[in-house]
Amino acid sequence: MNSILFCQPATGPGYSHFPDLASGSLLHGVFGRQGGTSIAPYHSLNLSFGVGDDPAAVVANRALLKKALGLTTLVSARQVHGERILHISSEPEADFEAEGYDALITNCRAGLMIQQADCQAVLIHDPDGPALGLAHVGWRGSVAGILGATVRAMTEAFGSDPARLRAGISPALGRCCAEFINYRQELPAWMHDFQVRADHFDFPAISARQLEEAGLRPERISRAGLCTRCSPDYFSYRRDRVTGRFATVAALTG
Repeated sequence: MNSILFCQPATGPGYSHFPDLASGSLLHGVFGRQGGTSIAPYHSLNLSFGVGDDPAAVVANRALLKKALGLTTLVSARQVHGERILHISSEPEADFEAEGYDALITNCRAGLMIQQADCQAVLIHDPDGPALGLAHVGWRGSVAGILGATVRAMTEAFGSDPARLRAGISPALGRCCAEFINYRQELPAWMHDFQVRADHFDFPAISARQLEEAGLRPERISRAGLCTRCSPDYFSYRRDRVTGRFATVAALTG
């Protein structure tokens, strides 16, 4: 199902959230590109240190994000389109960014952040744990099976029951714009069934299939249904090349 709503807090930038993931144990938001301090071509809420923006602007933007959600700490990763998963076992005393991970899991109150500019962020919430996973899913991550690995990691670390998990698939490159002219070399044969027209693929649907195969129920999987290349509200590498990164952020409240 496609479901995402916009929220404008009293202070800080606005963000979108999945109403189907509403829970007393979860805070989350998908922050677009508006409401920050960065100048062009990273204007304005760029949240990445790795794209050439002024680091001071990125620090200020991350502070705005934390203020909007009421977070004290933020854990992020320098994502590499791989399949390594970072387990945050205790709430950090300060923000930190880990090198070389593409998924984060925790049962602590640390805020988790995935940076994006066409790739998906997939939020996985266990309301019973409570526990939380957040994965960066580009096409390479889809091929590597990062989502199934994240669900397995949550099951092993926290005893999460996949059938009880809820997931939200963020705004990302849509089926309208996800062109892969070398898909025969890049994508496994089973993904070819998700080709919607010549060389174009529905990657959110691929992610939903992978979550279902990991044990999630279809009715517990929400999709934003928004294409980042088409929407001026989000950074898009496919559209602009030199650009910033927006973010999906989530945290447990208890």
